[in-house]
Amino acid sequence: MSTTAEQLANTAPAATPFDIMRAAFVELQVTDLAASEHFYAELLGMIVSARTGDAVYLRGWEERQHHSLILRQAPVPTAARLGFRVGSEHDLDRLDEHFAGMHLTARWLPAGSDPGVGRSLRVWDPFGYPLEFFHAIEQCETQHQRFDLHRGAPILRFDHLNLHAPRVEETFRFWLELGFRCSEYISTDGDDERITGAWLLRKPTVHDVALTAGTGPRLHHFAYWIAEPAGVLRACDQLAGGYHSEVIERGPGRHGVSNAFFVYLRDPDGHRIELYSCDYYTGDPDHKPLRWSVNDPRCRSFWGARAPDSWYDESSRLLGPDGAPVATEPANVDERDQHTEVFA
Repeated sequence: MSTTAEQLANTAPAATPFDIMRAAFVELQVTDLAASEHFYAELLGMIVSARTGDAVYLRGWEERQHHSLILRQAPVPTAARLGFRVGSEHDLDRLDEHFAGMHLTARWLPAGSDPGVGRSLRVWDPFGYPLEFFHAIEQCETQHQRFDLHRGAPILRFDHLNLHAPRVEETFRFWLELGFRCSEYISTDGDDERITGAWLLRKPTVHDVALTAGTGPRLHHFAYWIAEPAGVLRACDQLAGGYHSEVIERGPGRHGVSNAFFVYLRDPDGHRIELYSCDYYTGDPDHKPLRWSVNDPRCRSFWGARAPDSWYDESSRLLGPDGAPVATEPANVDERDQHTEVFA
């Protein structure tokens, strides 16, 4: 007999009238714009697409869309927007109707609110995450094969968002209603099985959104795709060579969940970015979620050094509709309470 957690993980996504294609960008509020631009553009080697009076727009070397990372000057560091691309302009209207039926706070942003972007729909979900959906965006020439210019790993393209969620199962259900499906999950053992982590996708890779049990709502990290593990190592070598090894929080190593070769870095405001490689294809319609026991020491780290407590405890606060950080609450489950090596 299956548990409630197993049933949830294997629930088919809702058949939606809209098409969310993938996670596509993040906006970070930063307290020193010049320092943050130096971190992402100079130390990590991302491309600057545009600058305004209070913001910098960046992208990876493979990306054609105008930007996938926005840095905006602000008095308090927060994650202001978590962005998703949809398949058509009509999908934005259908999403607006969907969220209106849920009585959520939503706002339309006119075309041009960000350089190169058409109209977009911003909504705060039931848990406080600031989501934004768009379709139209200016296209740039890819720099994928400009090997003579590449800097850093190099960072190629935006991959996913990881959210610290105090109530993972409830948040999981919300994303199922948006048409996301599960690729892998971590859960406790026994009849009262609880999900402590879930990987949810729209594009045919391991995830666009991950949910990690923890104080929230907060943004745990955002991730960029790197072509090969050597690129992750190269980025670490370059950071250390420039006397910036202190920004390396966790890794390099390999996750059990997702198979990713990874390293986690902290920017000048403490926002966490993952450099990520080596996940796998999930596009087949009969792809079944892979369960990891919280008691399996390989689920978080297939191999690699133990994660510091900061990796579990610290995340970026979110910007609320009133312009203030969203209130948080502790999680209703903690992997570390299992008294296992899962946090290694």
